[in-house]
Amino acid sequence: MTSPMTKNVLKYGSVLLPLLGFAAPAAEARERKADVAPYIEIQQVLVADLKDGSDVLTYTSVAAGVDTSIQTRNAAAQLNVRYERRFYYQDNLGDDDIVTGLARGRVQLVPNLLSLEAGGIATRSRVDLRGGAPSNTVGNIDNVTQVYSVYAGPDLSTQVGALDVNAGYRIGYTKVENKSTGALPPGQIPIDVFDDSVSQSASLSVGMKPGELPVGWAVSAGWDREDGGQLDQRFDAKHVRADVTVPVSGTLALVGGVGYEDIEISERDAVRDANGVPVIGDDGRLVTDETSPRLLSYDQDGVFWDAGVLWRPSRRTSLEARVGQRYGSETYFGSFAYQPNQNMALNISVYDTVSGFGNLLNDNLASLGTNFSSSRNPLSGELNGCAFGETSSLCFNDVLQSAAASSFRARGVNGQLTYNTGGWNTGLGLGYARRSYFASQLGAVSAVDGLVDQNYYANLSVGRELDAYSSFDANLYANLLDSGFVDAPNVLGIGANAAYYRQILPRLQGTAAVGLDSFQQDGFDSALTASALLGLRYDF
Repeated sequence: MTSPMTKNVLKYGSVLLPLLGFAAPAAEARERKADVAPYIEIQQVLVADLKDGSDVLTYTSVAAGVDTSIQTRNAAAQLNVRYERRFYYQDNLGDDDIVTGLARGRVQLVPNLLSLEAGGIATRSRVDLRGGAPSNTVGNIDNVTQVYSVYAGPDLSTQVGALDVNAGYRIGYTKVENKSTGALPPGQIPIDVFDDSVSQSASLSVGMKPGELPVGWAVSAGWDREDGGQLDQRFDAKHVRADVTVPVSGTLALVGGVGYEDIEISERDAVRDANGVPVIGDDGRLVTDETSPRLLSYDQDGVFWDAGVLWRPSRRTSLEARVGQRYGSETYFGSFAYQPNQNMALNISVYDTVSGFGNLLNDNLASLGTNFSSSRNPLSGELNGCAFGETSSLCFNDVLQSAAASSFRARGVNGQLTYNTGGWNTGLGLGYARRSYFASQLGAVSAVDGLVDQNYYANLSVGRELDAYSSFDANLYANLLDSGFVDAPNVLGIGANAAYYRQILPRLQGTAAVGLDSFQQDGFDSALTASALLGLRYDF
């Protein structure tokens, strides 16, 4: 959104704001520059379990990556990708490979008419909110899995006489690797873990700014579809709506919209044994019964509406706030963006949407700008929860809080602040995410129908150049996870890490880092691990 801008804010904000005569927040810079920085790293890492002094793990890491930023008149892209191979010295641990990265790009195929957008992410997700919440993902860990997601599609924006016309389409693919949840509280059964899905989204809007008429208006339509491999789950949503804006002053307008939508979510049953118990395959997921009829888990159609205000006092400040009726109850959504100068940017969003795991992850990617910095854990090399940019930032904590296969209604609030002054670079992300799950009462995952989980999170990144040859950065995080399952305790994860970087020779950099990570869960032994790293990095 600015933080994870879901469908409501994305479609009714960035699409309808220009149509209704309000400029979108200040566009990202288009300086003519292209920076490509490939690198290799070698590191020696030590991880110690402070709850059990005898459990000490050491390993060697070899990594290669590239950080790329392109900002030209007709193209903008940011790519940060890293491949790591870990070599363990313990007999009970096999070497492993980790790919992490974040990318967003936009190319103008026809200037001022047609563009192509794409994005991708490779990262880790928690599997089940009731399990452990490790952030130092080293060794034989449970409840953390690898996630990959990509999307691409064209966007059209043009004028036909006095009419503004916008259209877009994207297709995406999301894959979650198989991973055990590990130990769960007594009496708790595992959730069905997301496997993969193909997501599609299409939109069309036509409108006119205030001017020739005393009010602005827009008519739009949208379609979202996600086909999941697990239990052949299907999410299908269509809507049409009309919006009107009534200018109150040069910076303030009242807005309202009404529409009709049809959302249907369905699944198939699992294969069952002679006793009627669902069968679990070798990958730990339920085996789909391909002969099963489709089972409805959510069916909502009817009229929805919302109304609110648009406030644009300057090019640096933008507010949208709406309230209405949708998904069978009240809905609230909006966004606030404030960028008083190049050194500070604040983005806040409130969202409410019905989605699936893959669709929501693609929506998050699509809302991230093409000029950002994605910080990494200096000890594990993995992405931290947020990416920060001058005009748009994003935290993935809401979508990566768990990899449940079932679709859900997602509501929450996210905020990101970037502040750079006096040589200090600071990024803060805060948020609350709530999901209400849908599943058929006749299917194999009926236990999650109506389940509500919640996640409270915070991420802080601070960095500074000490002199021409050295710098440091530090990261702090906290997550409080409530799975919603009866008798399942909350899980609290907290941690901090810091790294010092020193230029040894041209293109050769030395790194020293330390970290402390902990998660606590009632009824289980808490975990507290300390980490230390020494490494070298060569930039080509």
